[in-house]
Amino acid sequence: MLQVAVIEGLPEVSAGDDLVALIAEAAELEDGDILVVTSKIVSKSEGRMVAADDREQAITDETVRVVATRATANGGLTRIVENRLGIISAAAGVDASNTPDGTVLLLPLDPDGSARALCVGLREATGASVGVIISDTLGRAWRQGQTDVAIGAAGLQVFDDLRGSLDNAGKPLAVTMPCVADEIASAGDLVKGKTSGNPVAVVRGLGRLVGDLDLPGAATIVRPVEEDMFRTGTDESYDEGYRDGFAEGQAEAVGS
Repeated sequence: MLQVAVIEGLPEVSAGDDLVALIAEAAELEDGDILVVTSKIVSKSEGRMVAADDREQAITDETVRVVATRATANGGLTRIVENRLGIISAAAGVDASNTPDGTVLLLPLDPDGSARALCVGLREATGASVGVIISDTLGRAWRQGQTDVAIGAAGLQVFDDLRGSLDNAGKPLAVTMPCVADEIASAGDLVKGKTSGNPVAVVRGLGRLVGDLDLPGAATIVRPVEEDMFRTGTDESYDEGYRDGFAEGQAEAVGS
């Protein structure tokens, strides 16, 4: 039976706080438990809160590639970008909610490394073989709304690879590979919520996914560049194609 519950009683997290000690004290963990930890408290504990009167500049600083930009009805600008972690998202993961005025919160420098440190610490502190997911909220192309996904993971399989197995009709599965880490992150968000003040959830009943600490992390979920069929937005792709076509036409004109 699958069970998902929040860990209650965790205090407000500040820079330098020991998340392992806080979680271990507040929760009774069992073998096979998977913890879903909101990235915000990981960032806070790691001192990733920075002074930034202008959130837009912080977004620019965290951006390595612009995917698409659109003006909003209120005169603002929505930027879909690739951040330094390779994640495509709005605003590069820079968060100004639930932070003091004049500050923003950046994503952890190494979410998989942070997840591994939590996983190692919790296994040592509790004696339970657990897995850890660090989650963050993302929008989805072609779909309204947002959902939580795994940006860091340790001690569990991030994919349930069913390729090569047979379906109920005896037909081979060629591409079926559910991203269970993202599914678990979303399940955790259903009980954590956005405004409850409960940043950690425990998912129980998926112990089959928990394993060695050297299992691949959430970085492997990011689609490789060479497999990305939608690297830019529609308008940006059109503009790029127009520029390339114009440049080619100019070159042919000069050559003739």
